[in-house]
Order: sequence, then structure tokens, then C-alpha cells
Amino acid sequence: ALKLEAGRLPIPIELIQERDVDAILGKDSLEKSVVAGFVGLGLVLLFMTLYYRLPGVLASVSLLIYVGLVLAIFKIIPVTLTLSGVAAVILSVGMAVDANILIFERMKEELRAGRTLLSSINLGFDRAWPAIRDGNVSTLITCAILYWFADRLGATIVQGFAITLAIGVLVSMFSAITITRTLLRLVSTTGVSRRTNW
Repeated sequence: ALKLEAGRLPIPIELIQERDVDAILGKDSLEKSVVAGFVGLGLVLLFMTLYYRLPGVLASVSLLIYVGLVLAIFKIIPVTLTLSGVAAVILSVGMAVDANILIFERMKEELRAGRTLLSSINLGFDRAWPAIRDGNVSTLITCAILYWFADRLGATIVQGFAITLAIGVLVSMFSAITITRTLLRLVSTTGVSRRTNW
């Protein structure tokens, strides 16, 4: 009641629209959004594989590990996945892909400059890291602001979105920098490394 009265304007409220969502409809929407998330993940994996070839396959493996880690963390904490939480997970998958794309594009530049595959991998990661770090830190700051304002206003949906997105971003930084880098370094020590067109 205090929140409703605070900042109230001396204008009568006119009801324009009213909606009720029962448990069945909410469950149906949540299930559809989870299916949409998996379809989106599948399309991202397909794009990464077709466009980036072998690094795309490795990034896809890294993304699958990422999704497994995120879901495991949600189970451990535990996090209740609402529609906004599922949206945050899908958004964080996009951010994880973005990190891989930055790394791969830098690697391509280094390969074009005539460097070996291993040195291209190392330089690609080193030169892409500042952009990845800055993008993810700004997202984490936005998550903190969303959480703080949602806490003050009692908007639990926004709080859930902020927490879920923050977890996803932190795990995506780990997966892009640690898992993808390790997989690429492993491949660079095999015979496949001679086929730089892959």
C-alpha cells in the first residue's frame, strides 16, 4: 500500500486492461519457452559449425558444456526458472557465442598475417579478451543495477532475470576463455593443425 501511495498523482485510475494467468497457461508458456531455447541453441550450434568449421565444432562442444554447467548451477543454488529466467539463459547463450566469434575472428586475422596455428590461437585469445571482458563486465553491472532497483520496487521477475543473466554471463566467460581455448590448443597439437583452411 505504501508503494502504491508513494508518488501517486492526483488523477483517477482508469482500468484499461486486466489479465489473469492460471497455473496451466503459465506452465504451457514456460514449456514453450524452454523448447524455443533448445531450438535456438541448436540453430546457433549449426551456424557455428557451418561458418567456422572445426573451431565452430569446438565452440559447439564448449557451448554444450556451458549449458550443462549453467543448468547444474541452477540446480545447486537452486534457481527457479520463470519465463524471464529462461529469457536470461537464452541471452547468456548468445553472449557466450559472441565471445567465441570474437576469438575466432582474431584468430583468422593472425593466420592471415602468417602466424602458426598455435600462436594464432594464443594471440587471438589475448587480443579478443579485452572486448570480451568489457562486454561481460558491463552486462554484470547492468545485472547489479536491475537487481538493486527490482529489490527496492519488489519486482521479483526482474530480480530473477538479473540473477540468472549474471550467472550465465560468468559461466560464459569461463567457458569461452577456458574450455574453448583448451579444446583449440589440443587440436593444434594434432595432425589437423596442418589444415588451416578448416
